[in-house]
Amino acid sequence: MPERLPSFDELPIKPENPPRSAWGLFGDDDQIGTLNLLTPERVAAAAKLVRHGQVFALNWELEQPNPPLFYRETIRHTVKRRRKNVFDDIYDNFNTQSSTQWDGLRHYGHQHYGFYNGVTEDQITNQEGSPNGIEHWARRGIAGRSVLIDYPRFAAHHGIAFEAGKQSPITAEQMQAAADWQGVQFQVGDILLLRTGWIQRYLSLSAEERFRLAHHGPLEIGGLEPCEDSLRFLWDNHFAAIASDCPDFECFPPTNLEEGMMHNTIIGLWGMPIGEMFVLDPLAEACAADQSYEFLFTSAPLNKRGGVASPPNALAIK
Repeated sequence: MPERLPSFDELPIKPENPPRSAWGLFGDDDQIGTLNLLTPERVAAAAKLVRHGQVFALNWELEQPNPPLFYRETIRHTVKRRRKNVFDDIYDNFNTQSSTQWDGLRHYGHQHYGFYNGVTEDQITNQEGSPNGIEHWARRGIAGRSVLIDYPRFAAHHGIAFEAGKQSPITAEQMQAAADWQGVQFQVGDILLLRTGWIQRYLSLSAEERFRLAHHGPLEIGGLEPCEDSLRFLWDNHFAAIASDCPDFECFPPTNLEEGMMHNTIIGLWGMPIGEMFVLDPLAEACAADQSYEFLFTSAPLNKRGGVASPPNALAIK
């Protein structure tokens, strides 16, 4: 671990590296990115947040959304009888990003500079030793303090217009205001969960509306505003990972087409995991009930060599 984490305005840490990049911060050969911030001391402190023993599973059904968005594949499940009273099952056509997911470091490179820590497209293979595979996260596991920002609850209380199914940007200033209203103080290495209400809205749609959304759009998503202020907010709070209940974490389509998506920077230049379509509604209700928005978070990605993404297999424990 570096003795001091640089601010957003101090990036890059090496002048020869791309602007805004954190390449080399955790070593030139690092392959887990900001998960390095989940030190044993921070994990031990997070374990002390468990007070009630309430466990919230954050994965959506693998069959949801149905049909999948962005023209991704639909999983096929076969239950196979081996012999009397013995069964196996087979997952076919399994796109790890059709439902709840971690975007791994192979998923999204910067459009100009490539993948985290200078990895190139030619290096993205499933061969042994190929860099930035999801197995590096899986082999260490993900655990630490997590905080939830329940943005729809905050917006409703303060008369702020917001729609999860529209191109509704959430500013960095609003994120901080929501945290202050909830009594949340960010700590280095936090896993940030942002509830937008997107899954709740999706489940209210008819089958015809869901089909039309997946195939004809327009697909609009409320989320964090893609801009420099948002990037500064995410980096300067030094989150270990970020996740949301919407399919993109950030507002979509991007409100600034010249800048493009923040995925370019967050994944490609920082090595920060982005989680999408996490089930957060029951957790948000429990947090509102006891007015505590911090908890222990655990996640066990698939230990697949060269994997691009993974269901998080995530739990929040209060």
